[in-house]
Amino acid sequence: MQTMPSVQGAARRIPSPLLPVPNRRGLNRLLDTLATGRGGLVVLALAIGAGAGGGAIVFRWLITTFTHLFSGHADYSAAGHVANPHVPALGMWFVLLTPVVAGLIYGPLVYKFAPEARGHGVPEVMYAVARKGGRIAPQVAVVKSLASALCIGSGGSVGREGPIVQIGSALGSTVGRVAGAGEDRMRLLVACGAAGGIAATFNAPLAGVFFAMELILTSFAAEGFGMIVLSSVTASVIGRAAFGNVPFLTLPPFHAAQVSQLVLFAALGVGAGIAGVAFSRILYLIEDACDWAWRWPEWARPAVGGLLLGAVLLVLPEMYGVGYPVLENAVAGKYAIGFLLALLAGKVVATSLTIGIGGSGGVFAPSLFMGAMAGSAFGLAAHDVFGSTVGPVGSYALVGMGAVFAGAARAPITAVVIMFELTGEYSIILPLMAAIVLATLTSKAITGDTIYTLKLRRRGIDLSTPAPTSPFAGITVAEVMEPVPAALPAATSLSQAADALAISRHGALPVTDDDGSFLGIASAQAVAEVLSEGGRDDEPVREVVSAPKPVHAESDLAEALADLVAAAPSGLPVLDETGTGLSGWITHQAVLLAVHRSPA
Repeated sequence: MQTMPSVQGAARRIPSPLLPVPNRRGLNRLLDTLATGRGGLVVLALAIGAGAGGGAIVFRWLITTFTHLFSGHADYSAAGHVANPHVPALGMWFVLLTPVVAGLIYGPLVYKFAPEARGHGVPEVMYAVARKGGRIAPQVAVVKSLASALCIGSGGSVGREGPIVQIGSALGSTVGRVAGAGEDRMRLLVACGAAGGIAATFNAPLAGVFFAMELILTSFAAEGFGMIVLSSVTASVIGRAAFGNVPFLTLPPFHAAQVSQLVLFAALGVGAGIAGVAFSRILYLIEDACDWAWRWPEWARPAVGGLLLGAVLLVLPEMYGVGYPVLENAVAGKYAIGFLLALLAGKVVATSLTIGIGGSGGVFAPSLFMGAMAGSAFGLAAHDVFGSTVGPVGSYALVGMGAVFAGAARAPITAVVIMFELTGEYSIILPLMAAIVLATLTSKAITGDTIYTLKLRRRGIDLSTPAPTSPFAGITVAEVMEPVPAALPAATSLSQAADALAISRHGALPVTDDDGSFLGIASAQAVAEVLSEGGRDDEPVREVVSAPKPVHAESDLAEALADLVAAAPSGLPVLDETGTGLSGWITHQAVLLAVHRSPA
């Protein structure tokens, strides 16, 4: 249902009184068109995509600039224990100080202007969409850009996808607020920003779309899909103009695995699912330890904690920043099993510590890094046991990347798509899908949370339940359901059913079998379609019965509402305890009445 702009939103759109009245009215009409019209939504999606593309360019430039400033190299993770040419006297020991210096800058910045910019960003966007109507403070984009670029450039072992999602989402929310968009469109515009940021940063327009829909919106509605695609494509075009039409990783060529090797990939998928869950748990365990140990002002936490991060970098300089060159070396088979396992453990610790001390950055790239290390080690071990018939090590590294991310985030569609966009090799799809599905199922069997939702649940926020302020909170279906309308026997002819449906106020009626058990519902639309297409008048109504998703009297109204919306205006039958009979009928009118009667 289209949500109209609020009175406050309309007031914010009025320009300065110095402008002539006709100009103010014209601007308001333009904003109303953008906020409510379908064509306006297209314009907003294109604008947000362009803005997200530009934001991605600035963000990557900031990361490159700060990395050169703090390390003296384009990417220090592949440089080894070398000195920073800016301060050669410090030798390799400079890595102890760079996280401290950067923390002294971004710590107060985040603390004073945008506390939500701390951490990996995606959970905050998910919360804003699910609980705040898509409202994200505009300053988040600026603060997140600076804080994350400083953190990554000074050695923080985090990724750039979380920041760019939050940056793009903040842009989408700001554009929606300026246009006076309703909450439904605000959420969609936030998702457009997230998709655009991912698409431009990683040159992965499809992954941007599915990331936004699978993790941010958690739905695949047709209109939303189209707008998100527009935003993602626009951002990707801008990103390619700046960075070139190349994947963000340089991977060696490889050939597809044979079907006989699927058992090994399946085993890798199960292990990757366990690794993804372990990463999530260790991440928040270390964050809890940092929370317990810290007793001083929060703005100083990144700087003081930076000493610990610097110590990790001193031992393993490969943990500096995002670490894509190290990941590429692992995929190319340049490391031994022991070193791969050391890099895997080091990344878990370094990323968890970066987040725990108050750093700002994403967990997507670290999960890809861990997957590459685990997959390469698995592939090398398989070679030692079974010989060269198991296929190239690189294929196991690539599949491991997608599987570990799927195990941590439980976003299988996004994982498959982004790995396909990385490689451009369709033959990887079969082993990739098998491993990712098994990783997702393994993760789900171990825990009900993902690496993103666990952060919110630790704050007492469960996105799978209605918001505490929801007008439907605490209301069951039994409290709002209406009496069951007169049922149609299964043998009723279509002509008789049409007569009964014509006078029914629901537009649908339950259909029962000879023993009185519930079979399904017959809608006026279904009967009309059959008759208009030449169906026989004497055909029994059981032939057009549809089975709706079961709704029970004790179900929460908030949970049943999604099924009710999908049922169109006809409403839904409420099953009794046995599941074979009906105890009531729930309609949109009944829900509105319940909300109207609920105390303010």
